[in-house]
Amino acid sequence: MASLSSKVKTYCANNGVANIDFMVDVLLQDDSNGSGPYIKEWNVSGVAQPTDEQLNAVDTAADLEERQNAVRSTRRSAYGDLGSQLDMQYHDSIDGTTTWKEHVADVKTANPSPTE
Repeated sequence: MASLSSKVKTYCANNGVANIDFMVDVLLQDDSNGSGPYIKEWNVSGVAQPTDEQLNAVDTAADLEERQNAVRSTRRSAYGDLGSQLDMQYHDSIDGTTTWKEHVADVKTANPSPTE
């Protein structure tokens, strides 16, 4: 199950709003009373505040996006910084090894995308 913020982002994206500022546009709150987070304030111009049913309808898409973001983050970290990648590519072209290509393939294999 996706987080409320992911559901809100997906709902807004489906309604033509690409970026949501959770400090201005939508304020979420969790009173720690066991009922979970909820929308405290809705300031998205041109888009009505979603009902629970509308948020539940985008849960699958929001959950997939969360899982894809986790894989992207893990891959980004595993690839290493850009300088290291460029160094691998440079050495590949000099000595004919495939260290960079192998590295990228290994990272993708170790961190498969939920949609691949």
